[in-house]
Amino acid sequence: MKKPLLTLALVAASLASFAQKPVPAAPALAAAPADAYTTLMTAAVAELMSTGDPAALKASAAKMERAAAVKPQDWLPRYYQAYALLIHTFQSKEDGDAKDQTLDQAEAALAQARKLAGADESELLVLQAYIHQARLSISPMLRSMKYSGLVNEAVEKAIQLNPANPRAYLVQGNNLYYTPAMFGGGAEVAKPVFLKAKAHYATFKPASRLAPNWGERQVNGRLKAYETAAVK
Repeated sequence: MKKPLLTLALVAASLASFAQKPVPAAPALAAAPADAYTTLMTAAVAELMSTGDPAALKASAAKMERAAAVKPQDWLPRYYQAYALLIHTFQSKEDGDAKDQTLDQAEAALAQARKLAGADESELLVLQAYIHQARLSISPMLRSMKYSGLVNEAVEKAIQLNPANPRAYLVQGNNLYYTPAMFGGGAEVAKPVFLKAKAHYATFKPASRLAPNWGERQVNGRLKAYETAAVK
């Protein structure tokens, strides 16, 4: 069971690399007018989504923390701060204790986002499920019983709140894909969930320029792998 669950960590980390296309680097976030804030945040989000480098991810998390200080009523900087810290744990070579500490920081940022007006609870729950997957990947043999269930619980709540959220099905599909068949998972069990994610991505429209919009490339890549395997 250890090998497939460890592979999940590597696959989940790739979401950051394929979520959005890179854009030119933005200057450091500072106290800026509202229009400049949106412009800088748009570039900062794109930078985050285009990197898998641990140092760059930590820099993105710090930038998002500064953005939260500029506009504390906006939940999105805290969301992306948590996302950057989460992806960092998948990409870094730190030990488990260090990764757990980083995930503690991610959950703290997520908790701050949840307190703010206008926060999209479905997206926050998907990110919470993703953090649970990261916790599981640190010690699959010891943590699978606890964290696999927590992933499923968070994803199910996210889908209840917004059945059209494609990221919920992506995280759910990855969780199923790397769960051994003897425990109700496997590639064939996950495939319909990935197809559902693809269908929802086809019609999904972000609520704003800054709203979460990652994961479509990962779904397409996963389904392409099924096609390749069928040809063989």
